[in-house]
Amino acid sequence: MNVSFNIHFHTVWGQRLSVVGSVPELGMWEPAFAKEMTCRGNGHWQLELALSSGVQEIEYRYFLSGNDKPIFEEWEKNHRIVLDDQAERYTLYDYWQTRPANPAFYSSAFTKCLFARPCRTSERVARSRKQLVIKISAPRVEKHQHLAISGNQARLGNWDTKKALILSCDAFPEWQITLDASEITYPLEYKFLVVDDKHELVYWETDENRKLYVSSQMEGEVVAVSGLYFRDNLPLWRCAGTVIPVFSLRSGQSFGIGDLGDLRKFIDWIKKTHQRIIQVLPMNDTTMSYTWLDSYPYSAISIYALHPVYIDLLWMGALNDAGKAAFYAEKQKELNSKESVDYEGVLTYKIDYCRIFFEQEGQSLLESPEYAAFYRENASWLIPYAAYSYFRDTYKTPDFSKWGGDAIYNKQRIDRLCDKTSEAYPEVSFFFFLQFILHTQFRNVSDYARRNGIVLKGDIPIGVNRTSVEVWTEPDYFNLDAQAGAPPDDFSVNGQNWMFPTYNWEAMERDDFSWWKKRLLHMNNYFDCFRIDHILGFFRIWEIPQESVQGLRGHFNPALPFSKEEIEHYGLSFNESRFTTPHIRYDFLPELFGDLTDEVKNAYLAQSSSRHFVLKPFCDTQRKIEALFDGKGDQASLLIRNGLYAIANETLFLPDRHEKGKFHPRISANQSFIYRELTSSDRYAFDHLYWEFFYHRHNHFWRAQAFKRLTPLIASTQMLVCGEDLGMIPESVPDVMNKLQILSLEIERMPKAANREFADLRYLPYLSVCTTSTHDMSPLRNWWKEDQAKTERYDRHVLQYPAGAVPDECTAEIATQIISNHLAAPSMLAIIPLQDWFAVDDTIKRKDIESERINIPANPAYYWRYRMHITIERLMDADVLNDKIRFMIEQSKRK
Repeated sequence: MNVSFNIHFHTVWGQRLSVVGSVPELGMWEPAFAKEMTCRGNGHWQLELALSSGVQEIEYRYFLSGNDKPIFEEWEKNHRIVLDDQAERYTLYDYWQTRPANPAFYSSAFTKCLFARPCRTSERVARSRKQLVIKISAPRVEKHQHLAISGNQARLGNWDTKKALILSCDAFPEWQITLDASEITYPLEYKFLVVDDKHELVYWETDENRKLYVSSQMEGEVVAVSGLYFRDNLPLWRCAGTVIPVFSLRSGQSFGIGDLGDLRKFIDWIKKTHQRIIQVLPMNDTTMSYTWLDSYPYSAISIYALHPVYIDLLWMGALNDAGKAAFYAEKQKELNSKESVDYEGVLTYKIDYCRIFFEQEGQSLLESPEYAAFYRENASWLIPYAAYSYFRDTYKTPDFSKWGGDAIYNKQRIDRLCDKTSEAYPEVSFFFFLQFILHTQFRNVSDYARRNGIVLKGDIPIGVNRTSVEVWTEPDYFNLDAQAGAPPDDFSVNGQNWMFPTYNWEAMERDDFSWWKKRLLHMNNYFDCFRIDHILGFFRIWEIPQESVQGLRGHFNPALPFSKEEIEHYGLSFNESRFTTPHIRYDFLPELFGDLTDEVKNAYLAQSSSRHFVLKPFCDTQRKIEALFDGKGDQASLLIRNGLYAIANETLFLPDRHEKGKFHPRISANQSFIYRELTSSDRYAFDHLYWEFFYHRHNHFWRAQAFKRLTPLIASTQMLVCGEDLGMIPESVPDVMNKLQILSLEIERMPKAANREFADLRYLPYLSVCTTSTHDMSPLRNWWKEDQAKTERYDRHVLQYPAGAVPDECTAEIATQIISNHLAAPSMLAIIPLQDWFAVDDTIKRKDIESERINIPANPAYYWRYRMHITIERLMDADVLNDKIRFMIEQSKRK
């Protein structure tokens, strides 16, 4: 079969166009083996190709090169043509596919959920020896609408919209129609339009009519036109949704914690209230100690495995033993009656139930074709995860360095351990079983959400636990001598130490970021949108030394540390020993230790000069101090411990770990005791270099890092991508996120503009998610009571209520106004925490506002246990609240 590729593209001398594609004749996607086109003049490029028999379809794309180097290529969406073996020749007229104005509409959030539609293909395939195929991308055609074509000829209705032809949407958002070319006279003048289910006109596309010029078409020839984009001028599309951890859901059937069955029920409430998206927190397995400390959802032991607590036991199946069934029915009632999650109780009894069910039904399930397909598709991560779980329980620790001969991952040994003939297989296969049940239930929930036009938005943590499966099996991807965290911010004045290893980005880049791409591909099994937790980590991560507990002695990585000469260029005489060794002047000690000063000085400090002291060797790091005071909770011990922590932070600069003679200014050093010792001129010099270092020096450098890391990841997924870009935001972040079409996170009480106390919601970017609070913040009603002076300023300047006493409580009226303001914002997505939705209805909201807090970031050992206080069943019947939410969304003109 002969295929002619044709495209108009104006080049300059020395440039050429090539075609690369999915067949050997087009190089199998290898640019080095692509076919070069011939310029026919006036910007017309052509390639004539003879295809071998048996080829059923081709995917291809064009790229421009010069001096034997690629310059740029089309947008990531490929051209595609399905070949009819009855045709003898295909003539392809393509338009260069530039990135559309809003790529978000091409994500699976829209194509599989929000705008997905059943497709009727009747009367759209012309059986003729001469065919004309026209393809166009049109993602914003809603479910009750259709794309049609009309034109200046009888076959296209002679511009009569009632006679316009409906296009097929089998490959939505690409639409296609195949016409009998014998009924067409060229040049063809045509235009696209949108019609409703009754074939009534909704709107025409904008701009002038389209024209197609084709020379005489032969018998057996198919002419195909592709690369067109529908031209619309529609108002910005916006929707509303709810964010809630799955563990926080509650139904009458819950087993003391929200599960996948509850998430399925919650979809019904979302649909009932005209919301379109549910955002959840990470759902990966975090089981390390089987205690409540594992409740932290951002410390996963596997980036793939789901947490067993999310199994819906009733959905999985009933126990045959009547006595055991009755026992667990009682446990379900007991745990489900609790105000908050009893993590240890839930995990214990859920796992026990699953073990009994596995003994009862496991063999038949593991022999099913469904399980065989699941195992085949997921074995690459499932086998290491099951082996890890087996060793964790066998050795009674998740710390694989303490697993003796199993401390170093050995694939051959692990494969033997997980083989059906292994003595360990009965236990290993239990972990296979749990993940199969979770996958099956979650896919069901995901499919249910898509059928109902509801987007599930996941959360991808920036880090993994340092004793996780991935660190055990792929240690080269991690820097195990460092800890990831965040610099000081509104959440924590000492910074945050997440204790995750940082990433070895150089190693990840060498294999084209396959670790991240596989992670996103797996996530797409369940979600059509996701949030990148701490997206700033793709620009630079806050890297903390292993010996630190707090985050103040961290520094950004990668970074451009100062040399001694650069520091002195700012006017600061650099004394390395003085500025990089933790020490404190004697007269500052009472500020830390009060009446205990002398006791601390004698026990923990050594004199380094006539006026200064350093920590003694047995307590000269925060980790040593932490160990000394482990288990001591009395007030005096905590005072001493925290004071010693502070002394360990007392430096102006941190030596770079990789480049000798290079130094990082210590974050928040202007609040340190050593800073107070500086002369006024030295303070001025330090402030100047500090400002340059943290707010200017790295902008272009970090921008390049982010593009290098994020671009291939965004291109590898169909999901809609959002980023959590809060905290100390580099100047380059908005530009990168905008160019990559990553939705930012906007919070009114965390403004990104300088010198503002509250963000102006009217001017938020369209490509953003706005919300009233996050899981790391207090919900609206708590926040209202935290700082009375701030609340009064918000009441006066934002809500603009008349002068008078500000209410002590965030009333339903106030909460309604705040959320309505967010819904009115330009942001594409307005996703409101469930607790804040509850706040708009006095008959529904919880009396105890403190129990609505999900997390306190300053406390690394916080118990994540919040649960909604009413059942989803009751929520479905809460007509006053539901009507109010629907009304608020409709008033905001969100879809």
